[in-house]
Amino acid sequence: MSVEALNNEIAYVSQEQFLFNISLMDNIRLGKPSASDDEVIAAAERAQCGEFLLKLEKGIRTMAGDGGKQLSGGERQRISLARAILKDAPIIVLDEATAFMDPENEEKMNGAIAEVIRNKTVIVIAHRLYTIANADKICVLNNGNLAGCGTHEELLESCEDYRRLWQNAGDAEKWTVASEEAKA
Repeated sequence: MSVEALNNEIAYVSQEQFLFNISLMDNIRLGKPSASDDEVIAAAERAQCGEFLLKLEKGIRTMAGDGGKQLSGGERQRISLARAILKDAPIIVLDEATAFMDPENEEKMNGAIAEVIRNKTVIVIAHRLYTIANADKICVLNNGNLAGCGTHEELLESCEDYRRLWQNAGDAEKWTVASEEAKA
């Protein structure tokens, strides 16, 4: 399979989003260059972009700015997801796609992700384990080696690395910052 043929089968959404200094419409259209304006707008809506696009003076025709500086990180990620939705590839790779989002944007992004992954093969690269706990198959890597594969429940039973990661994730959620008065 050529690299071009493989690329046609995969849509990639990364934690590090880069937008070109072209309109948001054209940034989304990169997913499918032949798409009509209506298709691009529909993809933007499915990616939960509508609310913030309405706040921009030129809406979807707003220039992204160098690297997308006109938008927040969460908004840039949703534009990138709109690009993946428009591409409609059978394989979706989500590489820490919600890593730098505030809770509000993460909720919107998760809703949009649920929309894009229907009937697709999805590969999720994640450090926050709760984001993958319901996956059909989780593969745990340790120093580039496969430590285990299975469902969340299977890995809790059979994979020490996964069990330790899951425990550490739960412990980290309990962390708080105490005030000076609380320490006394």
